[in-house]
Amino acid sequence: MAYEISFAGIFACSAFAACFAEFCTLPFDTSKVRLQLQKGAASGHSGEGGGGGAKYKGLFGTMMTIAKDEGIFALWKGVIPGLHRQFLYGGLRIGLYEPVKAFIIGSDHVGEVSLFSKILAALLTGAIAIAVANPTDLVKVRLQAESKAPVGAPRRYIGAMDAYYTIVKQEGLTALWTGLGPNIARNAIINAAELASYDHVKETILKIPGFTDSALTHILAGLGAGFFAVCIGSPVDVVKSRMMGDSFYKSTFDCFFKTLKNEGPFAFYKGFLPNFTRLGLWNVIMFLTFERFASWVWHSRIVATRAPLIIRKCHG
Repeated sequence: MAYEISFAGIFACSAFAACFAEFCTLPFDTSKVRLQLQKGAASGHSGEGGGGGAKYKGLFGTMMTIAKDEGIFALWKGVIPGLHRQFLYGGLRIGLYEPVKAFIIGSDHVGEVSLFSKILAALLTGAIAIAVANPTDLVKVRLQAESKAPVGAPRRYIGAMDAYYTIVKQEGLTALWTGLGPNIARNAIINAAELASYDHVKETILKIPGFTDSALTHILAGLGAGFFAVCIGSPVDVVKSRMMGDSFYKSTFDCFFKTLKNEGPFAFYKGFLPNFTRLGLWNVIMFLTFERFASWVWHSRIVATRAPLIIRKCHG
């Protein structure tokens, strides 16, 4: 995944790839968030699905329900802050990964990088990136969690920019960093699972005879990254979504223990299928786009660097 491109170049490549992947897979993410926020009958407070039977059932059932009740474009609710988030978070976490990894192993290191070093680098870059991008994540979850208001009832937020303004006005500037603790835990863990596993799986695949640094390798490594990310990050992802989408919980631990007590341990894997479907697709699209785009930028840079030399030789 390493290319001899400047930090700004890698940031631009990864930000573009992350935004493209986000737009393509946002309906799955919206479905995942609705399933995670849906309370069981024993949750002890009113919420989506808290009265009678569950409103949302399964990935495609949830998508169909949202499209039917709120319109097809509701599946892309939160797309603007989602793109804001991916531009900042996606650009920083990948842009910083190679420099941080190089810092950890030291300039004198020779040979393969250990899996531990890859995981540590990804943990750090994930935490740094989401600390910057948390306000965009909060607004995205708020807009996704907001069901269509009844006829005549005022909507909570008109759009992304109104959501930023309303949250700051009503709850204070620091409210934009609500859920920062579980969000750092979730994104550091998932980033470690994604980047370290992608890096490691790709290296392993390239050692198999017949495999090259091709689109197939990137797809397989991306699917592996998505699977590990969901398995490891699902519990903190559920807590993060509930903390950001509902003021019922007093703290991260309060949310964790109330969810465990009222709904059982399997509640932390609620929405696992849409989460994996979304993250698997997201990682395939993102890494495939990033690899292609970064490769194009790298080759363009090489051509641009060699062009004056070629011209001089031709005229010499």
